[in-house]
Amino acid sequence: MNWMETTDRRLKVAFICVHNSCRSQIAEALCRYLAEDVFDCYSAGTEIKRQINQDAVRLMEQLYGIDMEKTQCSKLLADIPPVDIVITMGCNVACPSLPCKHREDWGLDDPTGKGDDEFTSVIKAIETKVKKLIAEDWHFLQLCGEHPGLRYEN
Repeated sequence: MNWMETTDRRLKVAFICVHNSCRSQIAEALCRYLAEDVFDCYSAGTEIKRQINQDAVRLMEQLYGIDMEKTQCSKLLADIPPVDIVITMGCNVACPSLPCKHREDWGLDDPTGKGDDEFTSVIKAIETKVKKLIAEDWHFLQLCGEHPGLRYEN
């Protein structure tokens, strides 16, 4: 039996970057697509852009049939609920901070302004990382909120 079969409570995961316009939006969309029954997925940033990166929107539609503009918008950190897990995208500056029980940095380069091959590479890397996130045993967070081997932030 895995942790997903032992509780009804879905963990809340937030994908965070500065502008919440590209990588974090892709991660939120893929998390919803791949793990809607496992996680409540959010993305946010310390600043927002007027719209989601249009190359990301186009490629996510081509690769997965996901129209991010119909289901998502750019959000500030204050616009999302408290979360259990925070994933920073690799901000190349001081990444935004958000209280959580577990934090990871995925260290992904921003593909903005680059070609489709670079975008696709980042999208596929995010897909792989989301699948790994799904496979992790998060039961300890749901039961007691603490695990001695992980870093917690409040």
